[in-house]
Amino acid sequence: MTMDGRSALIESFSDLTDPRIDRTKRHLLIDVVVMAVCAVICGAETWEDVELIAEEKFDFFKQFLKLPNGIPSHDTFDRIFARLDPKELQSCFMNWTRAIVDLTDGEIIAIDGQRLRRSFDNASGKPAIHMVSAWAVENKMVLGQIKVDDKTNEIPAMKELIDLLLIKDCVVTIDAMGCQQEIAAKIIEKQGDFVFGLKGNQGTTVDAVKMHFDTHSVPKSKSYQTVDADHGRIETRTYKVASSDNVLDLKSWPGIKSVIMVESKREIGEISTQEKRLYISSIDPKPQRIAKAIRGHWGVENSLHWVLDVTFNQDRSRIRKNHAPENFAVLRHIAINLVKKVTTQKKRSIKGKRLKCMLNNDFLKEVVFAGN
Repeated sequence: MTMDGRSALIESFSDLTDPRIDRTKRHLLIDVVVMAVCAVICGAETWEDVELIAEEKFDFFKQFLKLPNGIPSHDTFDRIFARLDPKELQSCFMNWTRAIVDLTDGEIIAIDGQRLRRSFDNASGKPAIHMVSAWAVENKMVLGQIKVDDKTNEIPAMKELIDLLLIKDCVVTIDAMGCQQEIAAKIIEKQGDFVFGLKGNQGTTVDAVKMHFDTHSVPKSKSYQTVDADHGRIETRTYKVASSDNVLDLKSWPGIKSVIMVESKREIGEISTQEKRLYISSIDPKPQRIAKAIRGHWGVENSLHWVLDVTFNQDRSRIRKNHAPENFAVLRHIAINLVKKVTTQKKRSIKGKRLKCMLNNDFLKEVVFAGN
């Protein structure tokens, strides 16, 4: 580990286009970005927090940043991130992620959307922003994110994100919102596989899959069951798979090979509820592999969305100016990746690691340079 400024983080974000005019460039852009990332790692939720943490850690930053005019004010952080091109920042983020994440064959990549509830601005008529993120289930890291256009839904953002991702030999999981033939074609073209949830938005497809399982029995060799018990709740899931060759009306789906039904039974005391979910996939009808992909997608709620909402207080953030909400979301994703990448303090929670970073500069250095 070195402190010479050539970290993967600094190298990946050094080519960002500075949105300021020359006479206002008192602080180097890369210094501003790195300080903001470190501050978010340490618990910053506002630009005032970022300024305060940066001031308190001035001696730490002087080890590997230039800081020609000291620490920027919170207004400077605010102005820069409000004007910084979010697509360019996301591109740098994805390049950095590729440098530090080694995706193995069969890696499950869960693509899912999340609304930043308090990012709306009534004064300017700006709605809350919606981000679509790609989550590497095995690596437990964010691979990329795209903001959903205010005038559309998640589908175009999902297509754009898949175009940017390296998904060869990976399994992409998407819920029913993204169950689209165009998205399936993109994944197959990029030599990946898919598992898509089905709901009413795919009328003929969902009807065909439902009819197949209603009229055909599934042999034990094509069935797999899991049982989870926690805090008085018992949940039994039975995964049933079949070849798509035997199902009518599915020929138009690119690369499709299997259809899946998951029967869930939840027991809490004497109360029992049951639910059935349907899926389609380009994976051969192997129940255990498909079950792993489906369970991996469900896990994105706890592994990413819950962490962002509860640990990073994303839902309570009142950062709203121009591109700032979108760019601050990227800072949170960088922070999550760095905290999860660090190899020590494995038993400590993300919240605990962030607090330790605030209190201990040696540990913060380890986290910031974890991608090297």
